[in-house]
Amino acid sequence: MTIKNSMKEALQKDSIFKVGRVISVEGRTVKIEVDKTKNSSHLLYNGELLRNISVNSYIKITKGFTKIIGKVEGEFIVEDKQISNKDYKSEKSKIKRILIVSLLGFFSKKGFERGIKELPLINNECYLLENEEFNDVHDFVKKGDSPLFLGTLTHENEQKINIGVNDLFASHIGIFGNTGSGKSYTLAKIYRELFLKFIKHQNFIKNAQFIFIDFNGEYIEDDSIIDKNYKNIYCLNTRVAKDRFPIPEEYIKDHNFWALVLDATEKTQKPFLHRAIENDWLEEKINDSEQLKEFLKQSISKIIDKEDDSLKTNIIIDLLSQVDTCVTNSNIIEILNVIREKLQFHNKQKVFYFIDDNGISHYDNNAVPFVNEILDKIEFDEIEADYLTKIRLRIILQYYHEIISGFSNIEHLSPLLKRTPKKIGDLKKVISIEDKNWDKNVTVISLRDVNIDMRKMLPLLICKQVYEVKKDEKEQEKKNGVETYLNIVIDEAHNILSSISERESETWKDYRLETFEEIIKEGRKFGVFLTIASQRPSDISPTIISQLHNFFLHRLINNNDIKAVERTVSYLDKLSFESLPILPTGTCILAGLSAQVPVMIDIGKIDERFEPNNKTMILIDNWLDKDD
Repeated sequence: MTIKNSMKEALQKDSIFKVGRVISVEGRTVKIEVDKTKNSSHLLYNGELLRNISVNSYIKITKGFTKIIGKVEGEFIVEDKQISNKDYKSEKSKIKRILIVSLLGFFSKKGFERGIKELPLINNECYLLENEEFNDVHDFVKKGDSPLFLGTLTHENEQKINIGVNDLFASHIGIFGNTGSGKSYTLAKIYRELFLKFIKHQNFIKNAQFIFIDFNGEYIEDDSIIDKNYKNIYCLNTRVAKDRFPIPEEYIKDHNFWALVLDATEKTQKPFLHRAIENDWLEEKINDSEQLKEFLKQSISKIIDKEDDSLKTNIIIDLLSQVDTCVTNSNIIEILNVIREKLQFHNKQKVFYFIDDNGISHYDNNAVPFVNEILDKIEFDEIEADYLTKIRLRIILQYYHEIISGFSNIEHLSPLLKRTPKKIGDLKKVISIEDKNWDKNVTVISLRDVNIDMRKMLPLLICKQVYEVKKDEKEQEKKNGVETYLNIVIDEAHNILSSISERESETWKDYRLETFEEIIKEGRKFGVFLTIASQRPSDISPTIISQLHNFFLHRLINNNDIKAVERTVSYLDKLSFESLPILPTGTCILAGLSAQVPVMIDIGKIDERFEPNNKTMILIDNWLDKDD
């Protein structure tokens, strides 16, 4: 009796869940003819209302003992020509409903697996997925991994979507979507869930590091993503010096870095910077006040002795003025005023005109003793101790040494010297030369109040530095048997990863892209991963996008952005691509190595206190009077 009941139940179940048969197989695309009795929107089974097969649904194709899973991407109807008009019972009987299905994977002993081992045959029967099978298809957490809740399926609101921590975060992540589509909210959600799960574990704090490059100041609020007690916040500002990000001296010594900071030309200014920064001869002069004074006297004596029309009083004044900015409590400006008043060149007659302390005028072909007497009165407390000022002093001294000696052309190098004060001045407001000593493993760096030049340069400087440190530490980690993790999160990543820019030289662009391309191609070996969020994926280097492993795709309207994603995300189905321009805010398509199938999900809510500061203003609330 029990066997009969089981068979009866199985037959009943089979009659309900069976929806049709395969009529065409063309590679991964399969066409299925739906049974005429299964054309309603819902089916009733054991008192439950089941959603019938439709576009965006999953379907099971049985081939012997193999269960092949596909996704319905479209459907159409054709007229049934096999039945004569007199056999039609109703108008509905005249049509055959055909589904277009893209194959995704199959069921094995391990459960659902993505990929195709074999194709179905004509007349293979097709079924709706049972609850257990549906859950298995959407179970993205592997054995031994820890689940992270993201949200619910858009078309099945009761189906929660969890993803494996290891599968998601031991990978490069791309989050793309137009402004207002929920992109930054998704970024905040996945990291909020991660921190909630691990932030109180000491091993997580010790062995995992997260650096957020925040271009718009969305994550600097005290509780944005995570409580302020768990994160370092740097609000960088090039208008008024506030926070400064620590950079070790060894990572800022490279003359190539300074060539990029100062926009140096390739053939003349870059070699000059190499000579200035690598010059051991200058070391004593930038560290010893007496040596610096002696250098000034020798340089100015050469200017006076040299019969060169281009070397006049203004060169002396410029040299002393530049040096004055690099020393403390000096009287150099007073000395300059004396030189302006008492010394003039008369190069045609090869004589000098000067006035001594007694007000007596002199004409002489040797003004060196007179000038030395003035220079002997120069006084200053000390040379500025910070590394950036010393770099500037190196450039100043090397420049005047080469110009006075005739080694370089003033027209080639003077533009570089003019750019140096502004560039180094901006740097001094946003970085400090010191070893970082963070007691928290989450760091947010806001670039909201940083000028355009620094917005491009600082992320490169910071990311390159932390990446190089991580590479250097890898060997030691192997010896200690502990692996540390670094995740660099870049919101509005098109600001720094753009492959199209007319504001910068090709040399600078190449260096910038090569640096980030190295991180995304080689970083996995050293435990370094990138998370990038952008509203313009088409602007980002294709090399970088192609190396991403997991994608959260929000609404994208621009055709170039959609094509950029389509070129790189090979495992995204046609229907998902066509949905991108019409996705509602807060809904995204999850696709990648961590998800067995691409799914459309509604991102779960974050406690309002921890949301990023990026809400669109509500105009009505601001425009209506309170009494209205």
